[in-house]
Amino acid sequence: MAGSTEGSEKTQSKSGAKTTAKQGDKPAAKSTVNQPQLGFIGMCRWAWTQLTTMRVALILLLILALAAIPGSLLPQRIQDPGRVNTFLENNGAWGQFLDTIQMFDVYSSVWFSAIYLLLMISLVGCIIPRTKQHWKAMRSSPPKAPRRLSRMPGYAAFTSAQADAETREDADEAFLDAAEARLKKSGYRINRQSDHIAAERGYLRETGNLVFHIALLMATLTMAIGSLFGYEGQRILVEGETFSNSLVSYDSFEPGSYYDADNLPDFRLKLDSFTSTFDDQAAGNQFGQPRTFDAQVTTTADGTTESHLLKVNEPVRVGGVGVYLTGNGYAPEVTVRDAKGDIVQSGPQVFIPDGGDPGYTSEGVIKVPDSAGTQMGFVGVFLPTAAQNEDGELISSFAELRNPYLVMSGYTGDLGLDSGVPQSVYSLDAENMTEMTDESGNPLVIQLAEGDTQKLPNGGSVTFDGVKKYIAVDISQDPTQALMLISAILVLAGLGLSLFIPRRRVWVRIKNGDAEVAALARGEDPMVERAVDGLVKDLRDPEPDEGQHGDDDER
Repeated sequence: MAGSTEGSEKTQSKSGAKTTAKQGDKPAAKSTVNQPQLGFIGMCRWAWTQLTTMRVALILLLILALAAIPGSLLPQRIQDPGRVNTFLENNGAWGQFLDTIQMFDVYSSVWFSAIYLLLMISLVGCIIPRTKQHWKAMRSSPPKAPRRLSRMPGYAAFTSAQADAETREDADEAFLDAAEARLKKSGYRINRQSDHIAAERGYLRETGNLVFHIALLMATLTMAIGSLFGYEGQRILVEGETFSNSLVSYDSFEPGSYYDADNLPDFRLKLDSFTSTFDDQAAGNQFGQPRTFDAQVTTTADGTTESHLLKVNEPVRVGGVGVYLTGNGYAPEVTVRDAKGDIVQSGPQVFIPDGGDPGYTSEGVIKVPDSAGTQMGFVGVFLPTAAQNEDGELISSFAELRNPYLVMSGYTGDLGLDSGVPQSVYSLDAENMTEMTDESGNPLVIQLAEGDTQKLPNGGSVTFDGVKKYIAVDISQDPTQALMLISAILVLAGLGLSLFIPRRRVWVRIKNGDAEVAALARGEDPMVERAVDGLVKDLRDPEPDEGQHGDDDER
């Protein structure tokens, strides 16, 4: 005992010494935590992971839809180069800024193409792993029942039909057989265990989701392929004119990168007449709104001549090409004579409507390069229904031809047509020209009603003979239209499956006659509880002993 005591004392003394020594030491410095550095490769992996998520794919799809809005609000060169030039002339620096950031070539711009490309990469990176995961899920069995089914959002417990003790196991098996048959009839996949059944349905929901995204990717690729192997062109047709499908006949032509312009299909298109109606009965902002645009055209292809009615969003198909109605306006018929009385310019002149004016006030240019002695040019405004506002200014009060009136200014000099620099037929470069003046030296204002003639200072004259109508058509050939239709159908089908088919798991367990039914939704499914109630109703004893098993029914 004495030895033990001495040993313990020595031990205590040594421990005390160590403790004292530790207490007297200086506190150790805090250890620093080295954070792992992501690095360039890690940053690339993180960016790829983010890009290939479904959330980013949906965000890019939304951004692409928003990026397409300027293409609907602003005129596009590929559709109407004349309106683009008019917009640039009327808006100065603001128009030049919009042109710099490619707002008049939205669908071929660098930024739109970048969003388009990122969306395709995101869809591919998102679809492939989800397809693999879904394939594994479809081949695997539904998961076994968890221990506590009462935690599920849909749950019910009851007592099944009771049998003698010797046949209770048979009764439980019969109960599971009935549950299996009921679930299979409802389209569930079954995983039968000794004491329960695990079932799952709604795999088509994820299938529809994948079909939707694959079809969306297919649609974007189809549009890209169509732009490579097709073409698109624009042409303005005045009433009575005939268009022959050749390269020189287009006002503008945009072939795909791999399209051979020498293989244009052979056909002709004639505009017989054009009719437009506008609302003159409604009040407020609806007054003057367009109601119908109908163009009667005649097509000739492969020796066959047919008559068609061309409308907005109702194209005419001829020679494998679609002809779309994209615009319309008025073309005043003007005759210009020189000092000798010879006609130097005659015929309809296309005037471009001001897009913001419901009265169809239109602007145009008449160039007369063949006049005797000097060239002439006229800049004018056409008013379909001329009237005066409160300030006494001339305006067009309605879009239809009820009081046509033409107001122009004249110039003489060099039109610049021989300079070799391309010019727009809808604008006049008056830098090397002199404005015509009247006898008082004031700028000459030419005002003509239909049938009027006004003398010019050089001895010539201008006559306003009448008005014809014109249409702007978009002529395009897209070899991928059938594939685009299939893609659109698949998009709608996949979206319908993903929205209206619920993904649901159901478990049915029984032991000694005590049955439990539970259901779990994979996503939003407000019908979970109703599905459990319906299954319980089918499996419950049709004539239960309420006095004996009332408590069990309440469970």
